[in-house]
Amino acid sequence: MTSPENRRITDLGTFKAISHPLRMRLYRALFVARTATASHLADQVDEAVSLVSYHLRKLADHGLIEEAETQSADGRERWWKPSSYGFSIQEEDVRDAPELAAASDAFGRTVNEQRVELHRRFLDERLTWSPEWRSASLSSEWLPRLNAAELTALGQELEAVLQKYDRAARAAEAAGDTEGRENVAVHLHAFPYRS
Repeated sequence: MTSPENRRITDLGTFKAISHPLRMRLYRALFVARTATASHLADQVDEAVSLVSYHLRKLADHGLIEEAETQSADGRERWWKPSSYGFSIQEEDVRDAPELAAASDAFGRTVNEQRVELHRRFLDERLTWSPEWRSASLSSEWLPRLNAAELTALGQELEAVLQKYDRAARAAEAAGDTEGRENVAVHLHAFPYRS
C-alpha cells in the first residue's frame, strides 16, 4: 500500500536516482496516474518502453516506487505506483555532507527546469483551455520581508492547504466524482534573496 506520508530522502543513491531528468518525469507522470505500466508512461514521456522499464526499476531499487496490483487481464504487464504520497528533502540532512548537498542541488535544478517547462507549455497552450480554466489559473509573486521562523511557518501552512485540497480531490475522484477534473500543477518557491 502506498504510504500516506512523504518519504524523506537522506542517501546519495536515492538523490542520484531521482535527479535523473527522465526518472523525475516518470515519477511525476506516475504520481498523477496513481498506477501505470511502462507502456502507459512511455507514451507520456515519448521514450521507448524498454528505456522506461529500466528507469522504473531504478526508481523501485531506491524505494521511490513499487509494484502495484495488476489492473488488466494481461498478467505480463507490470504495474507501478508511487511508494509514498511524495518525498521531501530537508536541509538538516544535507548541510554537513557536501556530496548530499551537491546531489540535492542537482535535484533542485532538475525539478525547477521541469516546472518551468510545464508552465511554458501552459502559456503556449493557454488559449486551448476553456475560459473557466484560463480564469482559474493563477500566477503571482509576493515579496514579503520575513524572518526564517516566519518563512518556515508560511511553508507549513501552504503545504497543509495544498494537502487538504489534494486529499479531498483524491477522495472525490475515488468516489466517482471525475467530471471536469484536470491535472493541476502548483509550484511554490520561497527563498531569501538580496537585491
